[in-house]
Amino acid sequence: MALKDMGEMLLREEPFSEIVMGDTAIVRAMVEAGVRVASSYPGSPTPEIAEAIASIPHERRPFYFEFSTNEKVALEVAFGGSINGHLSCCFFKSVGLNVAADSFVQLSMMNLLGGMVIVLGDDPGANSSQNEQDNRHLARLAYVPVFEPASPKESYEMFLEAAKLSKEHNMPVIVRLTTHVCHAKEKVRFGRWNPKPLDPTPRFDPKSDSYIPLTAATVYPMKRRALENVERLREYAEFSPFNLFVKNDNNRRGIITAGLPFLSLMDVLQFADEKPDILKLGMAYPLPRKLVADFLASHDEVKVLEELDNFIEVEVKSIAFDSGIKSRIIGKKDLEDWVGEYVPEKVYSVMKKTWPDMLPDMGFSPKGPMPSPRPPQLCPGCGHRSAFYAIIRALKDTDITVADIGCHTLGYLEPHEMGQVMLCMGHSTGTGSGLSLFNDERKVVAFIGDSTLFHAGLPGIINAVFNRHNMTLVIMENGTTAMTGHQDHPGSGKNFNGPTDAISIKKMLEGLGVKSIRVVDAYSQQKLTEAVREAVLEEGFSVVIASHPCMLKFTREQRRKGKLTKRQVSVDQEKCKRIYECVKAFACPSFQLKDDGSVEVSEELCIGDGSCVQTCPVKALRYED
Repeated sequence: MALKDMGEMLLREEPFSEIVMGDTAIVRAMVEAGVRVASSYPGSPTPEIAEAIASIPHERRPFYFEFSTNEKVALEVAFGGSINGHLSCCFFKSVGLNVAADSFVQLSMMNLLGGMVIVLGDDPGANSSQNEQDNRHLARLAYVPVFEPASPKESYEMFLEAAKLSKEHNMPVIVRLTTHVCHAKEKVRFGRWNPKPLDPTPRFDPKSDSYIPLTAATVYPMKRRALENVERLREYAEFSPFNLFVKNDNNRRGIITAGLPFLSLMDVLQFADEKPDILKLGMAYPLPRKLVADFLASHDEVKVLEELDNFIEVEVKSIAFDSGIKSRIIGKKDLEDWVGEYVPEKVYSVMKKTWPDMLPDMGFSPKGPMPSPRPPQLCPGCGHRSAFYAIIRALKDTDITVADIGCHTLGYLEPHEMGQVMLCMGHSTGTGSGLSLFNDERKVVAFIGDSTLFHAGLPGIINAVFNRHNMTLVIMENGTTAMTGHQDHPGSGKNFNGPTDAISIKKMLEGLGVKSIRVVDAYSQQKLTEAVREAVLEEGFSVVIASHPCMLKFTREQRRKGKLTKRQVSVDQEKCKRIYECVKAFACPSFQLKDDGSVEVSEELCIGDGSCVQTCPVKALRYED
């Protein structure tokens, strides 16, 4: 049976049903809604949205899409498209909104002629993020309404509704996904798509509205419009088709919830003898005040069940206070309620603490044995592993290393232990600069990937040059945005839509005034050790570019082209002295320690890159003939 073509599916004009991920459902909604401008910066759990877009042939794609250099630029590209009359969409992960915040907080004050939907991928459980940031707070700060889907079906339906409301009110609207909603699969009934030709007429008219928030004369009227839009949406929220009342004829207990926790709650309540009434909200901001007040007034006790922060809880308690309602409102009971994904196991423990008599005592856990934990690790053949193995030999144990976001962040794990502090994308040079002050004894070496360099690394480098900070920056160049799925960046030589001019990192740094730059292949371990050793002894700011292609991406591309030559590294057991340098210091997962103390190379894992051969002190590693 032939595999289904995702691109063809996404462009079907007649209604149909299909099992899709939440991220894929978003793209079909973009098509049906008439999105014309879309932008993003890759970050889990949203890259699969771009993968679905990529499945549509470029010449048939009904909207423009780009991966921008960072989330702030992505949001600004979508904003520019919107004020020119085009329905726009931008999407990125939770912490990406921090990068975009400077522009994001202005959006609600602007007259978005074409409308604009922002899809956020929040990450409860910190599956692929450095925190569990709850972006509902930033949405309220910026007066931007928030839809809260619980499933792929609701992701599709809520995006369509968000686009409709955004166009009607010329305002930004957020569709807030979470990791499980992005990656869950469900059969979704899609509507009809009526393709319409693009109207290329530029509609931007600076005389029709103010787009310059400057002084009270313009800011106050713009802020009033933002507040008025939120109030109009509050009226909509009262009668939203996404509100759901699950009535169990229980006037004593009720639960207010939204999003994915609702589905987990329904799983858990199948074991309850006495089921409470449930009010599932479709919008997290603004809340439907009357609907919530009526629900509170009709129950003696109401539990607010929500993932991450007490965002809805605080608003519900405010509504109760203003309305004079005496119902007991139960929010988060302890610190554990603020942490982690609200999967069924978590919801069971939360509800058991809330109403101990409602649920039986049971081990609510997945059936069957749990898989053994597998620590994160760099791929076989990764240039970062070779680089760390070399760089650690150029440094003293007391020297300070600063990590950044990317695959190379895994260097902080044993045995390399490179990178002792990390904040966010692009921080390493700035943090390293601060660590270098009043520090004449411990060298400071910071790391940054090439994609992160273009995303947020340049200001720190400019600052280090400008203020003559005494530190070394190692740029881990692998030619791609590897950790989130091998998306291109400005140094790749191509973008989402085709070939483009690659920006040379070395020339760019020279243009910024960096005087000391060394470029070394990460596989050339001795040369890289020497380069770093020389760089850290120099006064001022120095850069070492440790360059090697991402081997996972390279081998996949070679395999697709039929050009992959299978090579294999093996251990000469007669030469091997069981020093275990390959296992303990280089730490490629291809090496496997056997029960008899010998070391073997896994044929399934080894890609035959040979970066390990030079690490063996007795030359027991070799290519097989």
